[in-house]
Parts: sequence; structure tokens; C-alpha cells
Amino acid sequence: MTATLGPEQLFQYYRFSLYNSPFTAHDEGCAIDLYPERGAPSPVAGEVIETKTVTAPSKPYAAEHDHLILIDTGEYVARTLHVDPTVEAGDTVEVGDSLGELVRAGFFAPWVPNHIHLGFRTHEANAYRASGSLPVTATVELTGVEWDGTGTVTDAGETWARLDAPVHPAPGEQFAGIASGGGVLDGGFPHYDGGGVLAGGTQATLAGQSVGTLADRTVEWDDCTVLANGTPITGVALFCAQDNIGAKLVGRDLSLSVGAHVDVTVEKS
Repeated sequence: MTATLGPEQLFQYYRFSLYNSPFTAHDEGCAIDLYPERGAPSPVAGEVIETKTVTAPSKPYAAEHDHLILIDTGEYVARTLHVDPTVEAGDTVEVGDSLGELVRAGFFAPWVPNHIHLGFRTHEANAYRASGSLPVTATVELTGVEWDGTGTVTDAGETWARLDAPVHPAPGEQFAGIASGGGVLDGGFPHYDGGGVLAGGTQATLAGQSVGTLADRTVEWDDCTVLANGTPITGVALFCAQDNIGAKLVGRDLSLSVGAHVDVTVEKS
């Protein structure tokens, strides 16, 4: 059994990822993170069953509490996190309706932007456990764009830097990502346990290097190190986007300034 999200739902968000997370809820692509430009538009329609506040890990840049919203879609129970709800039990929501305000909770790594976490359960399943959601499929056209590992930094923060390559083939018209074996590579490489290859890709590759073993659409990363201009970094954040797909390099105290040329390489242990 698989839950699907189509264009009406996904084009509300500038980016999505199924595998770019360290948490078990995303194992095998059983959850999706949705990144809105503003607000917290609902990815589903249905009746709100419950909202619940939970304690988040303590981090200096993050809120102490996160929030769970359960929505009965009729077919499934949708489970969302990272939104401080303005809805309550008994409310009916449509796709695009506001659920509340995004919360930057302690579950986020410092380089991760605010987003909505979404998973689906059958009505008989426990909706409160972190794991146990159904696999999610994004039923939109996905284009993989080849990347040779080079680029120039266009934006940067203390823990991340974005390159100008690869270039999105049709911004605003379709979702695209970094190509891998005829598909799109998704996940945090190699800093999270694994990743995925979406859109029917047959190999896990990055910058011309094989980076893992693919089973169905899920990848077990090889033991690798990512280097930027010869210096080890935490890794590359991989996703599907409808605008900017320039490679995003992440790491604590990442010293890459805007305008710098970067050559990203992958070394296997």
C-alpha cells in the first residue's frame, strides 16, 4: 500500500524530499518533507482528528516544542509535524488551507529550512509512533540534471552553501534534482544513514562517483567522505525542487563564501 501526492498538492511547495532526514519516520521513503515559500498550507484535505504538543530536543537555535496534527483524509490518517496549529479537532481543511505557523523545532539540523513533515497511516495503525507510515510516492514529473561536482557559491550561511550548478531546466514548471542513474538522487549524503533514487533511477551516483547500493528506490550509502576544494565537509543535501536545484553543501562552520569556485569530490574509505 502506497500513499500518493500529486501536482495540486506538491506545487504549493518550492521543494520536497522523502529521504533527507536522519529519523526513522523517513526510512524507505515513508514520509515526505514539504518546503513552502510562506505559511503552512495543508497538503491534504480532511477532518482534523487531534492536535498534540510534544517536547523537542534542546538546541540553541530551535523551539522547545513541536506539534503533531492528525487529519482524517477518508483514505488515510495524515500525520504532520513542525506546524504550530491554528486548527483544532473537528475542523475541516482543504488542500492549501492554512494549518498554522511553521515551527523550527529541535528535530532540525542547523542547515535545514523550515518545512512540513507529512506521513500517512491506515486507520488501524498507531498514529502517534514515529515509525510506521506508508511509503509515499510523488506523482509529478521529475527531471534529473547531470552535475560534474563544480560550481560557484551563490548563497551561504554558517552551516551551508549553495552552488549555481546544476541549473534547473524549467523553473516553476516542473520538479528537478541532481541526476542519478536516470532518476533523481534524494537524501543527505553521506551524513544520514541512507537516501533514495526517485523517478525510476537505476544507480546511486553523485558527481560521477558511485555512492551506494540501490534496492528498489532506497539507497544504502557507501562509506564515503565529501570534500569541497579538498576539505572534508558534512555532505550534500539532496532534494527535488521547482526552482533552484544548485547543489547545497552542508557542515558546521562551513567556510565557503559567496563567489568562491568549488570543486566537490567524493572519496570512498
